[in-house]
Parts: sequence; structure tokens; C-alpha cells
Amino acid sequence: MADAKVLEGQKWVNAKYAGVSGYVKCPENGQTGWSTMYSFIMGLQHELGISPVVASFGETTMSKLEAYKSISDADQNKNIRDIIRYGLFCKGYWGESGDTFNADALESMKQNMGIWQTGQDAWNRSVQAKVFKALLTMDAYVVIAGGTEKVRGIQQWLNGRYWEKSAYYIGPCDGLYSRDVQKSLVIALQYEMGIASPNGQFGPGTQAALKNHTLAEGATGIMVNLFTAACVFNEPVPFGDGVRTTFTSTFSSNITEYVKLFQEFSYLPQKAGKGDYDTWCQLLVSMGNPDRDVTGADTRFVINADRAKWLKNNRCEIVGRYLYSPDPNFEKEIKPGELETILAAGLNFFPIMQVHGRDVTEYNYTTGFQHALIAHDQATKFGIPRGSVIYFAVDYDATQDQMDPYIVKYFNGVVAGLADQGKKYIHGVYGSRNVCINATEKTYARYSFVSGMSWGFSGNLGFPLPANWSLNQIKEISGIEIGGEGGKIDLDHDVWRPDSDPGVSSLTAVASPAADFMVYIDQLYGTAQDYIASHSTSSSPSQLVMEFVRHAKYGGVDWKILIGSYDKDWVAYAKSKGHTVKKGFTDPNSGYELGAEHLMATANGHLLITQPTNPKSVNSGDIAGWGGDWMTFYANWCNDEEKYASGKAYCDAKLAKPGVPSSFGFTDLIEDADGYLIARACAAGTPINQIVREHYGNGGGHLTRFTQYFNKRFSTAADCKDQAYNDLTVQHPKFDTARGVLIVAAGAKSPIAVSNEIGGFDKLQNFCQGFTDAIVARVGAES
Repeated sequence: MADAKVLEGQKWVNAKYAGVSGYVKCPENGQTGWSTMYSFIMGLQHELGISPVVASFGETTMSKLEAYKSISDADQNKNIRDIIRYGLFCKGYWGESGDTFNADALESMKQNMGIWQTGQDAWNRSVQAKVFKALLTMDAYVVIAGGTEKVRGIQQWLNGRYWEKSAYYIGPCDGLYSRDVQKSLVIALQYEMGIASPNGQFGPGTQAALKNHTLAEGATGIMVNLFTAACVFNEPVPFGDGVRTTFTSTFSSNITEYVKLFQEFSYLPQKAGKGDYDTWCQLLVSMGNPDRDVTGADTRFVINADRAKWLKNNRCEIVGRYLYSPDPNFEKEIKPGELETILAAGLNFFPIMQVHGRDVTEYNYTTGFQHALIAHDQATKFGIPRGSVIYFAVDYDATQDQMDPYIVKYFNGVVAGLADQGKKYIHGVYGSRNVCINATEKTYARYSFVSGMSWGFSGNLGFPLPANWSLNQIKEISGIEIGGEGGKIDLDHDVWRPDSDPGVSSLTAVASPAADFMVYIDQLYGTAQDYIASHSTSSSPSQLVMEFVRHAKYGGVDWKILIGSYDKDWVAYAKSKGHTVKKGFTDPNSGYELGAEHLMATANGHLLITQPTNPKSVNSGDIAGWGGDWMTFYANWCNDEEKYASGKAYCDAKLAKPGVPSSFGFTDLIEDADGYLIARACAAGTPINQIVREHYGNGGGHLTRFTQYFNKRFSTAADCKDQAYNDLTVQHPKFDTARGVLIVAAGAKSPIAVSNEIGGFDKLQNFCQGFTDAIVARVGAES
């Protein structure tokens, strides 16, 4: 949305400096952006006597400003005052006071920066060189979407303590962990450890100094402040709503517990909760301690018998190799018999797919599709079994602005290409932390292989380790002398997380990853038929199968009210025949573990209560599936509203995202879709064991699950949005009861009350749009 004062500033700066040597005009659109800030910087340079001007606030500009003086609202240079005035408007403050800048607004900005000084009115109401530089950036000093006050408090503390130090510049206070915040933290550490020339680089001097600063429970002081700051910056993804750290100068028992979780998640050698060297490194940089012991490796060199033996003797358990090389004369591609040699040595392996891939122009949908076809054919040729994860590589520093238009589209092509071949293989991602996070959240990559040793990549600075990481590449070793026929090879050392991707341990062909679930349903269905033959019941075998699987977790009083009770005699009968509740199985499409109990509870609800004929209506069958999950997710949004004023932004960040803690998680949405489709097929007369085989086996129903789900249950985006809204607001006894349990009991406000507030209807509609977008995005990914 255009801002009138920003537009005024853009027109002013373009007119004022149009003839200045080197000046570049900014767009006159009323929207703040870097081009506008650069224009103001160039205008400032001209006022300071710099020629030609450049779109950069460098050392020359800084030194000229420092020599100029601290600038008050009565400064004699009106043009500089006007640059400050319009800079404040661009930052979101009311920058004007008469014919000069608003010193009150400047004070507010300094308070938000964390540098305001008590009793220093003249200082607080004037602009210093570093403050001017910060003013002409795109940094925010209030919490933005996704940010937290906890992170913002640390950002303000860092600014307040270090901003006057020569190597430190005022950083953002937006509540987000970013590369600038990471660099600020390292500079602060360097000052506190006495590093001669702090620069924010994690070099040998900083590493050596950190070895002398092991922290443990009971420690106090500034190093604990910096350590707990690093903990807060790394906490969001892996630990859900469990133990959280706080920014403090005392190493408490809560911090010990948090650090234990972080060490376990990062697969560090010790997990005692101490702030040792390995933990410091892992908190600060993507490669962690590059010299730590590892059990994984990857290489472009062929692994012959001597090399495989050497790897095994040096504690390696898994090795990555490339499926393909565009140059047939290059050693990179797996050679015939090589995988058998690797396995014979007692090693596992993981396949990597890379074709060049070192420039953004190589990433698009078509290329991703083609690479998936090549990867499928090559993996099949080498005998790699069904269900294996293939890591598709992004081997350059992709920036955030390149993610959606290039990287995500490339992986959408990968998904489509693998699906075109029957989804025999599952896609993973190799790249920076940010690449892995985006490919996982937006294309549902199963595992991440992180290029952590490229710690200076923008995609590794200011991003946590992805929740689904399986391998972290931390160091390149060149010219290793193997001996015998091994010769010399180069290896990358990879930390392998054992409870993640197991890699390939056998070339024996396997059935669908869900084969065990198919057999389980077959057996349970047969027992249900026997039960019906000897007992008086109106239930079908398919309904009984659903009841048995869901009864333990979804069989309480609330479910009795919602869809009715289950047949207790049948459950006892099935148990007497040796059946137990199977809790999960592997989805052949995504590779994630699905919850069988939730799946069958959803199916049971939709089977017993057929969907309404009105496409905008909802009923209690929906509450058994997506509707109940949606209610719980609404309660979470209400409780997180301080961080996410926009409901759509909350959905974009947390609804059905892999690895993101949420009451409506990634697999929940899959189970909702599959449960609905299973129920529809059973209602049409298909036995449940048959539809389960068709859906998860060679029938390939899982490949178009969301397309089928959307078309059959929601029909249109408008109807989908209306259903989401009605699920939260329709007045009906069963819906009122469900909302009382799932929303009000969670401490959240009733959605009916919200919709009656001023502006509440639009706010709730915005939230429901987020649900619609999530469903439609998954349909789009399948097509």
C-alpha cells in the first residue's frame, strides 16, 4: 500500500539530486524499499561533499558524518534535516515537525533501538553518524510477523551495550534471528573475549578463545548473557512447546535442560547440558565444530574396495554418492558394482542428484522435472530400492528473494517428476539451512542434507538447523592417502543423525513403505468378517476396522457425543484374536510417518456422518477430521496473536508445515485427506482393505490425495473458505461442545465473539483464507 509521505519523500529526493553525478532515481510508488533508501544515502553523500555519489553507506560516508557533528532538528543544513525527516517516515514514524524533522519521533526510534539514554535529552533528540546509517536501512525496530519480544529484547540489549564500539553497528530490533543479528552476537563475543579486531567472522582466534569459556549450571556474568542469547536464537524449530531458555546472566537448571535438548537435536558428542566448545560452535555457526568426530561422508570419488575398507576403519557408517554426472568421463557418477562394494564393507549410502546447480538460472520447474526423471531412471538402474530418499542439490548461496521464484519451483518440478514415475523415490534436499527450510516447508522434502561447512552463506547465517536434518556437511578434506588401490581422494565430513534417514542398507527390492499397514488392515478386516458372521451387528467390516484402530485414543466420551460409541464386544473379540492397535506407518508419497489412529478416527466420522449437500455447510463428521484440527489450530492462533496479528500469516507459518510444531501438523492434514477418501470409498461399497491397498499401493491414490480431497469435499476455494468459517462459528449443539473443549478450554476466545467484534469478521475471514490457501497449494503441488 502506498504511503503519501513516503511518496512525497521519493519525489523530493529525485527532484533535489537528479543532476548529481552518480545519483540513481528511486521509484515513486509510495513504498519503502532499498532503492528509496539508496537514493537518500546518495543525497546525504552529496550534502557531505562526496562525489560521485554511490548507493552504499560506506566508510567514507561514515567518516564524513562523524566529522560533521551530531545533527539536531535545528541544524543549518535543511536538506540533511529533510533526509532525516523522510527517513523517519520510511521507518514508520511521523517524521515531520514544522519545517524540520520530528525529534520526538527520533527519540521513539532510539528507544525501540535500545540506545536511548536516561537524562540525555539533547543526545536523544539528535542524530549521530551510526544512528543516521541505521535510519537509512530497511531494518525494523518493532516486532514484525514471526518475530518475538524475547528476541527483540536481546537485539535491543546488544545495541545498547555495543553500539558505540567501533566494529559494531546498530542492528534490527524486529524480533527475528537473522544474519545481521548473528554477526552482531559474534562481534559482542569477540569484544568480551578480548579479540584484538572484532569483525563478526568465526575465525581461528574466536574459536581458540571460546575453548576457554565452558559454562555450566551456576555460572553467571556477561558470557552467560551471550550464551543464552545464542540459545534463544536457536530455539524455535526443534523443541515445540517444551523447555525454553531465557535471556539471562545466570546459568539456571532450565537452561541446562534446554541445552541438553539442543545437544541431542544437534547430535553433539556430550549431552550433559554444559556450554562447552562444541555447543558454542553449534549455536553460532552452521558447521559447528568442524573437527568433531563424524560417522558420515560424501565424495565425488568412486568408492572401490580399498576406499570402502578405509572408510569403515575410520568410523564412517554412511557415504553419499552421486546418481548422475553430465560428463560421462568424470568420476562423479556411481559406477556399476560400486554400491555393492559399499554395502559389502558394512557401509550404508545415500544418493545425491546434482547437475551443475551453481547458479540461480539453473533452477526452474522444467529443470526440476527433468532432474527427477533422470534421478528415477538412474536410481532404478543401480537397483536402489523403492522408498529411498534422493537428495536434490542446490549448490550455491541462494538468497531469500530467489526461493519462491526459482528454488521452490525447481523442487515443485522434482515432486511432479517423481510422481510422474509413480513416486518410487522420495525427495530430500541438499543446500544451505534456508534452502532446506524452504524446500521442506513448501515442497515437503522428507530430509535435509545441510551444506553447513559453507557457514558464510547468507542461507546459513541467521537460520536454525532444519528440524528434519539428517546430514550436516561440516568440513572438506582434500588429498587423503588411502593406500593400495585407493589412491588419493577428497571427502566431505558429514554429521549423520542416526534417528533420521537410515540411507540404503540393501539393494533388495521392497514393496510399498505402507505394505505393513496393508497387511495389518487385511488381517483385521478378515477378523471383522468372522465377528459379523457369529454376532448380531449392523456394522460393516470396514466400520469395525475403523472402530478398532481408533478406539483407544479416539473412543472417549467426547467422541461418543460426536460420532457415537464403538462396539466394545468387537474390540474384545479382535484382541482375543491377537490384534493390537497399530499406531503408525510410512506414507509412500511423503516418507513421513502417518498416525493410523487419527486416520481411522477421521474415516469413521466421515463414514457415519455423510457430508452435507450444501457445499458451504459443515457437520460433526468434519469435526472428526479437519474441522476438529482447525478448531484447535484457531485456539493456538488466539494464544499466539501477539506475534501473528494476521491469521493468514499464522497459517502460512504454522499450518501443516513439516517440522513446525503445530496442533494442525503436516501429517494431520494428510490423515484428514486420506481418512475422508477412505470413508467415501467405503460408503460407495469398496471394502476398506481394498481401498487402503489402492490408495497406498500400486493404485497410487496417494499421488492425487489433495486433488481428490479438495474436489470431493470443498469443490471451490470460496466454498472451502466458507466451510472453514462455518466450522468456527455455526451455532449447533455438537459444534458448541467441540469448540468448548478444543477452543475455550485452551484459554482462547470464542470465534463467534471474535466475528462480532469491530473488524472481527474480516480478521476471521483472513484466518480462514489461510486454511484455503494451504489446501489449494497442495492441490497445485500435485498438478
